[in-house]
Amino acid sequence: MEYRVLGRSGVKVAPLALGTGNFADPTTEDEAGRIINRAVDGGINLIDTSNSYSDGESERFVGRALAKSKRRHEVFLATKAFYRVGSGPNDEDLSRLHLMRACEDSLRRLKTDCIDLYQMHRPSPAIPLDETLSALTDLQRQGKVRYIGSSVHPAWKIMEAIMVSELKGYARVVCEQPPYNLLDRRIENEVVPMCQAHGLGLITWSPLAQGVLAGRYANARDLPADSRGALRGGIYSERITQPGIEIGARVVALAHEHGIAPAQLATLWVKDQPGITAPIIGPRTLEQLEHLLPVLDMTLSEDLADACDNLVPPGSAVASFHNSADWMKQRLI
Repeated sequence: MEYRVLGRSGVKVAPLALGTGNFADPTTEDEAGRIINRAVDGGINLIDTSNSYSDGESERFVGRALAKSKRRHEVFLATKAFYRVGSGPNDEDLSRLHLMRACEDSLRRLKTDCIDLYQMHRPSPAIPLDETLSALTDLQRQGKVRYIGSSVHPAWKIMEAIMVSELKGYARVVCEQPPYNLLDRRIENEVVPMCQAHGLGLITWSPLAQGVLAGRYANARDLPADSRGALRGGIYSERITQPGIEIGARVVALAHEHGIAPAQLATLWVKDQPGITAPIIGPRTLEQLEHLLPVLDMTLSEDLADACDNLVPPGSAVASFHNSADWMKQRLI
């Protein structure tokens, strides 16, 4: 397997990353531990979580699993802060006060003395970027954070962060974490070329489009009871559109035509797109992880890439996976 360098950090990561958004909701702790150990055994070394996943339980699952297996040194550990994690007025956003507290809390839950990659989970419309980057720089200098990154930021906001860091000597973001799949390709318009031009890695989420690209859904108005769209509703159900389901059915047919599983094709397509460091896979079960691990050693053919482009043109979208970001308008085709 060929490892990829994460932006200008010099850190080498596998071309797939392990996401933990399902840990504790619904994945049990025992199953989460098995998933983590198998992922590391399979060569995956980037594990991504957040302090907002399942009220911090996802971080606790990861921390206990790595402590029990004594494999913390084998993992590039990433987490995030921004979303509300308490009832107080300062228990959210990207202020110095909140970031300092959130980092300490994440360190305790993760049972580690340093977070490898600490990410701004969303851009803040209220907190000056100088304050956020200054706080993250102090955390880095204190040895509590090794690298910093952003998640679901517009290209101009990432560029602003780079320029403020350059001007003031703050820590520089090394990567961006946006949603990216065959149903929502809008990052190709600005985010991808900006990251390529300025040396940022891209670790992207939802390569399967919540299972739509694996043929999980038949009707946008009748979701399976055990699906994420049905269980969580809100932004998750909004991402499941009838045009997206129709594209998903065509991806399934295309995959079978080429002798590959639909979920593998959807993940492989993201993995081999220009500028992508690693898509994040978020298995609920060990079986789902096993199904996707072979993608680490697969290569997307030109014929398959062209066929996918014919389904959804570059830079366009038929479903919005940016619907948790106020700055991105729908603009679906």
